Amino acid sequence: MHIRLLPLLAVLFFSCAKDPSTTTADLKFQFRFDPAQERLNNIGQPSSIPAGNAAQTPEFHEMSVHYIELAPVAATPLGDGAIVYYAEEISIGGENAVNFDRAARAGEDQVFSTISLKDVPPGTYQWVRASVTYQNYDVRFNINNLPVIGNLTNQKGTVASFVGFNTYITTIKPREKTLAVNSNKKQGFWAFETQLSDPYSAYNQIYSGDAPAGATTVVNPLFATSPIPAGSCVVTGKLAQPLVVTGQETSDILITLSFSINNSFEWQDTNGNGQLDFYGDGTTPAEKIVDMGLRGLIPVRN
Repeated sequence: MHIRLLPLLAVLFFSCAKDPSTTTADLKFQFRFDPAQERLNNIGQPSSIPAGNAAQTPEFHEMSVHYIELAPVAATPLGDGAIVYYAEEISIGGENAVNFDRAARAGEDQVFSTISLKDVPPGTYQWVRASVTYQNYDVRFNINNLPVIGNLTNQKGTVASFVGFNTYITTIKPREKTLAVNSNKKQGFWAFETQLSDPYSAYNQIYSGDAPAGATTVVNPLFATSPIPAGSCVVTGKLAQPLVVTGQETSDILITLSFSINNSFEWQDTNGNGQLDFYGDGTTPAEKIVDMGLRGLIPVRN
């Protein structure tokens, strides 16, 4: 009996064994928010903080991108590379816009998107373009000249920052409170929720506004050969080693999109103290936020 079973067991074993040629391998992307990564300007050059402004490195929670493209060479026009991720858009707000309600979000070292490598055109890719839509992070600020209280210093607030070309938002919840929007918002829209320290936490509020048009930094070192549309946030970075896709991969490839958050939150420092100041006296204008753009991208194959 045992001898007769051997051939049958052998057939069953080998018929259940996985054929390596049918193994599906994926291309995966995750985020990293690096406070020490070099701070760059729009054309990929080292950038200092302009006179009259101040900046801080925020504490990042999560981010969303709308579009990821692999470009073979520096001269590859935007859109002519391999588009491996494209999020949902909607026109309910009038113009076409990213659908924020359906946008995938991820924190640091969390896989954001997974694409079968068989769907990526074979080739050698040197550059990654990632169109950032949304960022969520904490910053520090002061509220000065409050009646009775005086000054509340070193307070924390959560920023919901929209830097995409156009985003349709129904509601936004930076942390605990919800703001109804129900409209399209262009690059630079932000919502800010205070996290006041006790005993003042009962007075937490959400505020919203817009950074000046064109002020958001979008790093593109290929500006001379592959420009991007004004008002978009297609951050471009070169892979440390070219990514070679053959279509015959049997193991997953993970790419970390490492974004520089080095002093990426910038404002007009009207009093010159290097801190973000708001005022509670009803007369002194708050310092204006002027830039919420990421300060560089280094894609790294893990």
